Amino acid sequence: MASKLLRAVVLGPPGSGKGTVCERIARSFGLQHLSSGQFLRESLGGGGGDHLAVPASHTACAAAGPGPGSGAASGMALAPSRCFPAAHCRPCARPGFPRTLGQAKALDGICQLDLVISLNIPFETLKDRLSARWVHPASGRVYNLDFNPPLSRGVDDLTGEPLVQREDDRPEAVAARLRKYKDAAKPVIELYKSRGILHSFSGTETNKIWPYVYTLLSSRIPPILSEEEH
Repeated sequence: MASKLLRAVVLGPPGSGKGTVCERIARSFGLQHLSSGQFLRESLGGGGGDHLAVPASHTACAAAGPGPGSGAASGMALAPSRCFPAAHCRPCARPGFPRTLGQAKALDGICQLDLVISLNIPFETLKDRLSARWVHPASGRVYNLDFNPPLSRGVDDLTGEPLVQREDDRPEAVAARLRKYKDAAKPVIELYKSRGILHSFSGTETNKIWPYVYTLLSSRIPPILSEEEH
């Protein structure tokens, strides 16, 4: 791990693959998931819990990709303990930060970001992904009928209990969610673009976007896994 810890966030609309990208970043660069969700909620006024990723050998915290149905901008913000006290790190819940311009500016008061990764996915792709998502309510396990289906249609793999589709994942609700995200995220993206730290990646598949994200981060911090190991 480089001596200077990287502070970065991953932004994107619901269904854009932020969680997958953040998990791969954590594995590739020797990070472990922790949570400072409650700390962020108390300090910055809202948002769900946050996945965190920190260097295993350092005291640091980081916000990472959103939980199912949150539709929130998420981040992997690697920060020294003076920004996110280690005492606030707990097992991860659901992410979603910063999701508004107000939260982005509040984050400035805690620590300054080094780079922002923005995932740009076509509307139709997002609509299809979200509409195909089903969950097991008791555990929160998420399935996608297109690329991660349950072994038996309509039931959870482990318990055999029925799966449900969240109200905001129903086709009629998806368009409204995406419009809401676009309106809230636009000023956040413009803010980071004006600072020269925004890096945008477009595509329809996370596996095709990931190599570019990996290359970008490899220029900032040393990886522990090669790109092919994913």
